[in-house]
Amino acid sequence: MTSSKERKSIVNVSDTKPSDTFHKPPKKNKKNKKRKAIDSKSATSSEPPKKRNTNKKRKKRAEVRADPVAAAPEEEDVDSSSADDGEVQEEPMELKGEIKANGGGGGGGGGGDTELVSGSYLTQTRFDQCSISPLSLKGIKAAGYERMTVVQEATLPVILKGKDVLAKAKTGTGKTVAFLLPAIEAISKLSHADHDRKCSPIHALIICPTRELASQAAAVATTLTKYHASIGVQVVTGGTNMNSEQKRIKFKPCQILVATPGRLIDHIENTSGFCSQLTDMKIVVLDEADRLLDMGFRKDIEKIIAVVPKQRQTLLFSATVSNEVRQMTHIAMNKNHEFINTVEVGSEETHSQVRQMHLSADLDMQFPVLYSILKEHISEDAEYKIILFCTTAMVTKLVSDLLSKLRCNVREIHSRKSQSHRTRVSEDFRKSKGLILVTSDVSARGVDYPDVTLVIQLGVPADREQYIHRLGRTGRKGKEGKGILILAPWEKYFLSIIKDLPLTEAPLPPIDLNIRKQVGMALSNVDQKNKEFAYQAWLGYYGSNKVVGRDKNNLVKLANEFSKSTGLDTPPAVPLRVLNKMRIGRHVPGIRVQ
Repeated sequence: MTSSKERKSIVNVSDTKPSDTFHKPPKKNKKNKKRKAIDSKSATSSEPPKKRNTNKKRKKRAEVRADPVAAAPEEEDVDSSSADDGEVQEEPMELKGEIKANGGGGGGGGGGDTELVSGSYLTQTRFDQCSISPLSLKGIKAAGYERMTVVQEATLPVILKGKDVLAKAKTGTGKTVAFLLPAIEAISKLSHADHDRKCSPIHALIICPTRELASQAAAVATTLTKYHASIGVQVVTGGTNMNSEQKRIKFKPCQILVATPGRLIDHIENTSGFCSQLTDMKIVVLDEADRLLDMGFRKDIEKIIAVVPKQRQTLLFSATVSNEVRQMTHIAMNKNHEFINTVEVGSEETHSQVRQMHLSADLDMQFPVLYSILKEHISEDAEYKIILFCTTAMVTKLVSDLLSKLRCNVREIHSRKSQSHRTRVSEDFRKSKGLILVTSDVSARGVDYPDVTLVIQLGVPADREQYIHRLGRTGRKGKEGKGILILAPWEKYFLSIIKDLPLTEAPLPPIDLNIRKQVGMALSNVDQKNKEFAYQAWLGYYGSNKVVGRDKNNLVKLANEFSKSTGLDTPPAVPLRVLNKMRIGRHVPGIRVQ
């Protein structure tokens, strides 16, 4: 409930009706084609690359305005959420080349059929009906946007008036444009004198929970500021080179800064002159505020809020509005801020277009069942596009290797892969059909892959929200989708957690002797080390599960069944320090200590 003492205005736009619109297809990037041709040529050449060309490439990578996604190195993101194998895990990415698809932000083109955009309807309201400058409208048009989404229609008029806003909005509903446009408009009205200084003041600060989301927001900002020559966009994230970031912030235009919390604190504490660049801050945005808090960034956010001027506009966008998010509004926002709810009651659940099914299979049968489901779906749809979610990064690798041995067309993304690999694979999967993407939760939230025909979840999800976000990768833009949840019999307790969702029980697919032989042969060719890592990760994942992990004796028994299902005769030994972290005693029956 909203306190009357806070005097907040509440706007609910959940009754907004759909409208007719279509998306313009993104234009092909000729420069990228040339770049690929050059890279291919240099790869086959025996001559070493010239030093000056290498420096040029480095220079281009260092400037986010040119390509914010390319600036990310191959290290893991230190500002990411934890959920995978006990290590940090990054959230899914929205990539620069796809910002026209509306997953990260904008409305659609005009005319055409009614179209559902990532769970949110587009409206009849055009951007040129709002008080937006001609230069911003040119940027919007260049990006292929014309009509607003429900989120944009509800929030833009209020934010453009300079009010603080807490907006409840799901990912993939155009919220990125909803907070970037007002920031650009506010900056464009300022004096241009300071824009020409070597060390430009930062007027807008966008804080995102992960590197991928920060890169996506920076890419959208770069597109929208295309015709604003005096506005520069930079991004700072964990896992990147601090020195190169410091140079970009100091010597490149940086009126809009997109950042992950941990790296922003690094610059506040260690970059000379950085705090002075924040003294003329006009707008601060906390994107995915619920995720920021869930990932433990509350103290960092409090430090950041203490550094920026009190006289500013603050925007919080959050898929859920928990007590923690409410508490953050007291710290970061004006008491008279407005709360705008763009999420229809119950619409957080799942898309109505998705046919949801669940089935139960013992661990020793799950790989044959999975293979049978995939074969059947591929035979029914030549343009299949499947996302297969696994419980951990190492289980993802195991399943990906298995399907590769079975000659499936597989791509693999998880938190142990480098940033460049994830970007490359994500783009490939986005553009292609006839593919299976095997992934951990790196791809569960915020990402917009078009035309996904099937989502499979192998193993119990961590919680209800994870199930919903995973399922949300299919059934987008008005198209039908299909979701299958594969559980072991002892995982069926999860069905009571999602009992209000329209799941139907599916019969087990026919598993003939040939399928069993094929799967068994493929498993025998999977690297034993991958099986051992998957076993350890499996123990960690289910050990942290409040239902399964309660009884350590039973947990180890089930883990050993999983080990056997991978083709191992003996369960792998686990280092004692790892067992201690999992709170599994060395004397638990069935456990082997390394």
